[in-house]
Amino acid sequence: MNKDTMNGDNEKPLAKITCSSYDCERDLHCFRRRRPRKQSYRSEICVACGAQMVEWQRLDNHDLIDVENTFKSLERELIRHHFWHKTFDEKALKHAKGQGFVGLRQRAENRLRSCLRKPSSENSWDGRQTPLEGNVIYYAQHATATCCRKCAEIWHGFDREKQLTGDEFEYMLELVMRYIYKRLPDLPPVGPKARPQIARNRILE
Repeated sequence: MNKDTMNGDNEKPLAKITCSSYDCERDLHCFRRRRPRKQSYRSEICVACGAQMVEWQRLDNHDLIDVENTFKSLERELIRHHFWHKTFDEKALKHAKGQGFVGLRQRAENRLRSCLRKPSSENSWDGRQTPLEGNVIYYAQHATATCCRKCAEIWHGFDREKQLTGDEFEYMLELVMRYIYKRLPDLPPVGPKARPQIARNRILE
């Protein structure tokens, strides 16, 4: 068992969970290649036990009609599973209630533009730019592999060194928002602290 595992009874971390963590005994794996250089970070089998758990071609269709399969696949990886089930901290919940779905979508869009705009090699913080708590958007990013360009390459097949297209960006934004809706279905559409909607550009600039 990897030292970076979780307690199966209460989902509390026993040690710091990273993108390289796994607990194959609990059927929670890792699909991240280490230092792949010019190759993709995606390993189509678990790097620890070699298990083939994911239909990668199906995920690469980026079909939101098939989003439940995408979410179930993401949960096969330890770090994604952790953020699918981790209890939101008080600060994150307070912020979410203040924004509502409309406000959170606006902030999620700004957040994704900020942390995913540059190719991986042009961002020395790539892989470290998304905090682990304090905002439900952060939880959503880690759970849906939209936290950095490396994770987006593993799970969504978006080359970490290429500019994202508008459609690729919108797909990841939609994953974030569907995660939030699944976990916080009772949030109001518009919270008391939501800002007016600003016109959006579909192209990352």
